[in-house]
Amino acid sequence: MAAVTAGIRAARAIVALDASSLARAVALVDSLGDSCDFYKVGSELFTAAGPEAVIAIRQRGYDVFLDLKFHDIPNTVRGAVRSASTLGASLVTVHASGGADMISAAVEGAATGCRVLAVTVLTSLDARGLSRSWGREVGAVEDEVLRLAALARASGAHGIVCSALEASAVRAAHGDTLELLVPGIRLDVESADDQARVATPAEAVAAGADYVVLGRAVTAAADPRAAMRRVKEVLR
Repeated sequence: MAAVTAGIRAARAIVALDASSLARAVALVDSLGDSCDFYKVGSELFTAAGPEAVIAIRQRGYDVFLDLKFHDIPNTVRGAVRSASTLGASLVTVHASGGADMISAAVEGAATGCRVLAVTVLTSLDARGLSRSWGREVGAVEDEVLRLAALARASGAHGIVCSALEASAVRAAHGDTLELLVPGIRLDVESADDQARVATPAEAVAAGADYVVLGRAVTAAADPRAAMRRVKEVLR
């Protein structure tokens, strides 16, 4: 684990609705009630339900993180982000590896109240996996995250997505100029599942996270509301 900052900053918890139908997603939102006010709509749910997933959550008064990780030519991404912000998404993601022009176009497409976060390195990848993807030797994932974070900042992104392992280094390099969203959160880091770089909520906020994304740690818990209470005790 990278060194953490001395102070703990407030962070918002986002629950990932990785469901195969709108009915299942809405049932989870309703079961969590006021214990959570921010939800992630990712590729699985959006492919199954489309914009109705975002609309249903917004109608209940909750914020939406639309995590579709856009990666296309600048004009296409500009239009996609414009549509996402029109739906009412508060956060959207693009891949930082799409380049400066694409990131800038995404920011141009975002309406007031919608913030663009650039995904640096997926939390499912370690240095070995990233080396195979990039086609070159990667000594440390943190170096790649810092490189892409600098690109995102220079291109006008509001923040980045990175693991807690790199968050403190990004915070040290960029201060509060970038918002940090940290996925791969586990209440018990021994339960990594298909993730390579995970952390607990306490580790994430200590490293400087503004948002933490929880999936199975909450949605697969025997008592999701109790799991959310455990998380919020750390995030206060």
